[in-house]
Amino acid sequence: MKWSELSIHTTNEAVDAISNILHEAGASGVVIEDSEELVREREDRFGEIYSLNPDDFPVDGVRVKAYLAETSFLLETVEEIKLAVNNLQNFNIDIGHNVVTVQEVDEEDWATAWKKYYHPVKISNRFTIVPTWEEYDRVSTDELIIELDPGMAFGTGTHPTTVMCLQALEKTVQPNSKVIDVGTGSGVLSIGAAKLGATSIHALDLDEVAVTSAKENIVLNHVEHLIEVTHGNLLDNVSEQADIVIANILAEIIMTFTDDAFSIVKEEGLFITSGIIFAKKEDVKNALQKSGFEIVEVMMMEDWVTIISKKPLL
Repeated sequence: MKWSELSIHTTNEAVDAISNILHEAGASGVVIEDSEELVREREDRFGEIYSLNPDDFPVDGVRVKAYLAETSFLLETVEEIKLAVNNLQNFNIDIGHNVVTVQEVDEEDWATAWKKYYHPVKISNRFTIVPTWEEYDRVSTDELIIELDPGMAFGTGTHPTTVMCLQALEKTVQPNSKVIDVGTGSGVLSIGAAKLGATSIHALDLDEVAVTSAKENIVLNHVEHLIEVTHGNLLDNVSEQADIVIANILAEIIMTFTDDAFSIVKEEGLFITSGIIFAKKEDVKNALQKSGFEIVEVMMMEDWVTIISKKPLL
């Protein structure tokens, strides 16, 4: 079978939104080539060392790549993707160069080439993300391993927003915590919560591909007895109370359901929100406070923000 590699040269701000557009268009996963990876310093934090080839990255901005099967509808699909990306400007999302290219690749090349980008990465004091095909031995007894197969969908778990969410969970999950993971994607945050001691986790996503991906990754990590994965839009039709609600999605979407989150979170419980670009930080904080939450902590990594907020005693 022949596949087409669709590449979009854009900005860090637009990566999550464009990735979602590509998934909805039928891509089973994306490759993100971020120019900032070449100058990012990580070894001072957790000791990991990276060897990257500059030829694999753009001079500036980010390239988001997806692979679509060549069909008679491919041209129409590409045009729909271009239109959806252009429409992001209506949400005040900077799409940057917005240069779109398409080239044909063989299935064998597509199926394996992307793996060169993905190796074990220690992302916090306790969590290490490990691809399923890599051998990895724990370096400490309290290290927590999350195995992922990003070929199934929704990234490698090493994006700054995901990293901060796992770090926030590391700070906040208590034994027997009840957690709701809104927009679960690969299921990585639900898996992290389970490995930290949460015993009741409800993971939701509007995308059926994400639901399937999350279920597979959860089984891979042997925590399926702790996590229920369902198809759902945000907190619609959710009635159970939770100690922690976590949502790693776009800031614009977070601000639409802060009232729902406030009703679901238990008193003195937490709402962890991420996927927020720096320019939207105050908007999200204001929305959270307007719904009744108290801001506990604001975490920042690169141009991304994660906010931990608390529901006070009423």
